[in-house]
Amino acid sequence: MTGKRALSIFVLGCGATTAALAADQAAPVGEVTFSRDVAPILQRSCQNCHRPGSIAPMSLLTYKDARPWARSIQAKVVLRLMPPWHIDRNVGINRFKDDPSLTDAEIAIISKWVDEGAPEGKPADMPPPRQFSDLDKWHIGKPDLIITMPKPYNLKANGQDEYYDIDVDPGFGEDLYVQAVETKPDLGFQVVHHADTNLIEDPENDPVGLFLNEYAVGKNADIFPPNAGRLIRAGSKIHFNLHLHPYGTVTPVRVSLGLKLYPKGVVPKYVAFTQHMGDVTELDIPAGQVVRSDGYFRLPKPAVLTAFQPHFHTRGKAQCMEAIFPDVRIDSARPGPARSETLSCVSNNQFGWSLTYPYADDAAPLLPAGTIIHVSTWHDNSDNNRFNPDPKNWVGYGQRTVDEMSFAWVSLYYLDENDYRQRLQARQRNTGDQ
Repeated sequence: MTGKRALSIFVLGCGATTAALAADQAAPVGEVTFSRDVAPILQRSCQNCHRPGSIAPMSLLTYKDARPWARSIQAKVVLRLMPPWHIDRNVGINRFKDDPSLTDAEIAIISKWVDEGAPEGKPADMPPPRQFSDLDKWHIGKPDLIITMPKPYNLKANGQDEYYDIDVDPGFGEDLYVQAVETKPDLGFQVVHHADTNLIEDPENDPVGLFLNEYAVGKNADIFPPNAGRLIRAGSKIHFNLHLHPYGTVTPVRVSLGLKLYPKGVVPKYVAFTQHMGDVTELDIPAGQVVRSDGYFRLPKPAVLTAFQPHFHTRGKAQCMEAIFPDVRIDSARPGPARSETLSCVSNNQFGWSLTYPYADDAAPLLPAGTIIHVSTWHDNSDNNRFNPDPKNWVGYGQRTVDEMSFAWVSLYYLDENDYRQRLQARQRNTGDQ
């Protein structure tokens, strides 16, 4: 076994093993029932998807709904495949906003409930049912503004991938600042490989526009930190770019953009944005192999990274983002090795969940100018990858679903030097790291 393959297998496997051990060690004492112990966990982390009319294949609203799936629920949560949140809890930063993942204690509760026969308990112990509305499909909560394609696009049943582009004029009469943004299919989510939204400010000189947000299969939202937001200039149009993959039946597709706005007249101090980092376009992934690729991006100014989202297609299995700091001793005769820090890893990616991981405000990476963002990605082109559509053929870079990509979407905003130094000193005081 080559060193590269051994490292890949270790990275892909360690998260599941750790989760199983933690669940076993945290086993609760006493009887565990659905009504008292399990239902509150499902309400918080599962039911938004697992309910009638949502994207999950079965409902988990009631004991009658959940009981037939007890063993499957146990298997999924112990391996941390569900709820979908595939960040490695043992590497780098582990505090995030809107984290639906279960604690070790919650996993142990569910596991013990199943092992003891999945008893219902007393119906009187059930918490009040969670109330849902059509707006619960938005991870950002109720949007202040929803912009929708004027009519669905009908995708053919079979054939190659298709691309569909359309401009929508929402009638922006003044500059707006966005607190959170989300792109979401209203119809046909099963055929939407991704959907980008761009801001077109000058249709004559820049008809493509500025990237605003992306939906990829299973993606959540981009939520910006306090006092930071995206600027939408008056008169801008929204450009929808859809990448569609036929699914065996004619499918109508419609996509919407949801915006949460700063109050009128409020101008945040920082302009936030999202961009590629660590792109690798010369991918060489032989049949049956696990392959690592590495890409880099240098920060031109001090920055706060606010979110991390790996991007690959069906063969992507893991990705890590590392900061390589500039050497402050560069003029020394003995500069020494560069200092680096692993920021985040997704060690067991599950295709179908292109999740954004928004850092907690006081944990978001604060990086000096000149920092190199190093993105390492593992693709599994073997038959061990159940999402692999064709393990017998070589794969390279491309736009199609059957091709591959390798980069990270990173949300950030830049600082001036004085602001960076003040923030750095404040963090050092708070952590005691002098």
